[in-house]
Amino acid sequence: MTSGRLVDFTEAGDQLVIVGAGSWTAGNAEDLEARIAIQPAGYNRVKLDMAGVREFDTYGAWLLERLMRGDGHPREVTALDLPERFRGLFDKVRLTNRQQPPPRARGLRLLTGIETLGQGAIDAGADALQYLDTVGAFITTWVAALAFPKRLRFTSIVHQLDRVGLRAIPIIVLITLLIGAIIAQQGFFYFRKMGAEDYVVDLVGVLVLREIGVLIVAIMVAGRSGSSYTAELGSMKMREEIDALRTMGRDPMEVLILPRVLALIVALPLLTFIGSMSALLGGALVSSIYGAGSPLIFLLNLRDAVSISDFEVGMIKSPFMALAIGLVACTEGMKVRGSAESLGLQTTTSVVKSIFLVIVMDGLFAIFFSSIGM
Repeated sequence: MTSGRLVDFTEAGDQLVIVGAGSWTAGNAEDLEARIAIQPAGYNRVKLDMAGVREFDTYGAWLLERLMRGDGHPREVTALDLPERFRGLFDKVRLTNRQQPPPRARGLRLLTGIETLGQGAIDAGADALQYLDTVGAFITTWVAALAFPKRLRFTSIVHQLDRVGLRAIPIIVLITLLIGAIIAQQGFFYFRKMGAEDYVVDLVGVLVLREIGVLIVAIMVAGRSGSSYTAELGSMKMREEIDALRTMGRDPMEVLILPRVLALIVALPLLTFIGSMSALLGGALVSSIYGAGSPLIFLLNLRDAVSISDFEVGMIKSPFMALAIGLVACTEGMKVRGSAESLGLQTTTSVVKSIFLVIVMDGLFAIFFSSIGM
């Protein structure tokens, strides 16, 4: 810290003379602020004698700007004696936040709506291209891994299987059990009015095996595992770990994305099977209460109500839904820019897009299987 006063004030007629000396840096901020606080007030004209300043940083430049502005209104500066080597920094600080934001153009609401719609279409097209790029990179990496199995990270795949598969079983069983029970209960409640209680088994069996089982499980996996993938990759992107992988010559698609997506493709069909069986068990339990029959009778009626094609339809859907969830989650994770806000936004976007895509795929599969008679 420089000895002596860093700033002094003298009065010369109708103007205030400010004399600076020593080190006008952030290290002396406490002393400078204390001196500035006792400056004489009421002067609109000021002379600045900064020739004695030996050290100058951004804080000192902003402090000098404050002295020139006074109590919020710019003063008339009669002289500014600042060493030439500090002029560039001071001029840059003076220009900061000087420009007023341009007035927002006001147009017709219809035109504004069309503009918003067009921008949304452009963003959707950009997202589609990015997803196609991810799909292409994934397929290329997968084929390369099949050609050279040593490149396939089995340890990572098993670890991800444990996370997205084994540890998800309890919540999947609980939710699907309740869903199956609710469907059966509502079926008995409404079908009893028409004397068609026997069709409750058909309702539960076909709906669970073809649609609800795989759909509920896929939505839960998108919210549980998809968001986890996005958050993990986003955090790695923020900490520049992915850039470090590229620097070491490793492909993030091969090291990070491929094991996660493959684990999801294997886990989701297994979870779908477990969830469907759990939902049927929930329907059987409710049937034993409302239908005055045993779960065994429910299973015997279920054998006549459903066919193997109903089971196949649900199982065929699950790998494709897993692929969509995994690629969307990983793509959104790689789009994180570097802030916590961006991480939260991309995680939310990942879950929303995954669920939307799962529902759209379910509808497309329903049309396809209907057209081929399944």
